[in-house]
Amino acid sequence: MYAASLPRSRFTRLLPAFLVMVFMVPLLSACGFNTIPTAEENAKAAFSEVQSQYQRRADLIPNLVETVKGYAAHERETLQAVVDARTKATQITVTPETLKDPAAFKAFQDSQAGLTSALSRLLAVVENYPDLKANQNFLALQAQLEGTENRIAVARRDYIQAVKDYNLSLRTFPSILWAKFWYTSNEPMPNFTVPEDKLELPKVNFGTKQGG
Repeated sequence: MYAASLPRSRFTRLLPAFLVMVFMVPLLSACGFNTIPTAEENAKAAFSEVQSQYQRRADLIPNLVETVKGYAAHERETLQAVVDARTKATQITVTPETLKDPAAFKAFQDSQAGLTSALSRLLAVVENYPDLKANQNFLALQAQLEGTENRIAVARRDYIQAVKDYNLSLRTFPSILWAKFWYTSNEPMPNFTVPEDKLELPKVNFGTKQGG
């Protein structure tokens, strides 16, 4: 008799806890329990896209340098500056684990800004070489660079907004309660200190006739 009644007795004891859980889950959701981890994952995903687009730009540089070298070999100082800046930029990476480290993030941002500056100087030099500006390989690379720069700008803006949302969730009610008592290890993420890091590409006017 006792053995047969044991399961029912255990169920009776667990029923209140089960009912509490059923009512608490939607309540926790409504009170913003998932706000912080959701915002954190959104920011990490946005930064991954930033890294992806910067890497896309870095992948274009070796071919760009070789193309320019074929027409402007004596511009070796400018070319070497781009190569060195690319090496530095690709060596400094930020992982999800170090994304909240302001020093690591600043090193990443500075290295990419350095590459942008070096590329800008190289493209300014290109203006002195009409034959290079008309080279089909260079024109294709320039078009790819322009598209990549646009993607970088969009990815940076998305990351800036995602980090604002995440950092705000750590300071505003009701999610601040979960930050204080549950997500105690969560810290604000650093953001880009310069809103735009835009590479200015030279404009090419096709079909423009000189004189006449």
